Amino acid sequence: MPITPPTHRVERSIRAKTGAKVVAGIDEVGRGAWAGPVTVCAAVTGLRRAPDGLTDSKLLTVKRRTELAEVLDDWVTAHALGHASSEEIDELGMTAALRLAAMRALEALPVCPDAVILDGKHDYLGTPWQVRTVIKGDQSCISVAAASVLAKVRRDALMAELGADHADFAFADNAGYPSPVHKTALQAFGPTPHHRMSWAFMDALPRWQHLKRTRAVPDEETPPVEQMGFF
Repeated sequence: MPITPPTHRVERSIRAKTGAKVVAGIDEVGRGAWAGPVTVCAAVTGLRRAPDGLTDSKLLTVKRRTELAEVLDDWVTAHALGHASSEEIDELGMTAALRLAAMRALEALPVCPDAVILDGKHDYLGTPWQVRTVIKGDQSCISVAAASVLAKVRRDALMAELGADHADFAFADNAGYPSPVHKTALQAFGPTPHHRMSWAFMDALPRWQHLKRTRAVPDEETPPVEQMGFF
């Protein structure tokens, strides 16, 4: 089935209704991983025609994502990344960690956006930002699609670097997400310093229970699928 290319419809609507001149698209990657940071990209694209093939990073091959990221580096008006570490995720919960990463990305932009578009239905950013949430925004909004590709490619590269000292976990292949190789390595060697020690997968590792962390306040916004264990 052909992929419908993203447009500037939402960006134009925000500009028309609010008077915003600079609109940033925001997307995250790594939310459901068991290891590594959650990474947020904020991208400002203006209203220019998007590069051919731009869409949600999950719909692209690794090769095509990498090629697009190289094009987007020069094509976007501005972009910046923000990360929240596995330790911060354990301490704060995913919702607060997402906000922290997004704030870091927005603050790193060379221009301050008047409004932002968040992929999904939940506004984890909040005040003082003027936020529009868009379900499947990474497929329909050009700025969010650009952020999606840049975030995915950059985090994948980061996970490959983090995995250099933990070859059995194959982070270069799974980016910290659960996979058969990843699960086998956890059972055999226990979690690395990059794992999210408060997550439910730790319950399936009886040999390593002494490493599990418990937050004082549960993160009610984290979907159950992202906290699931081995089964």
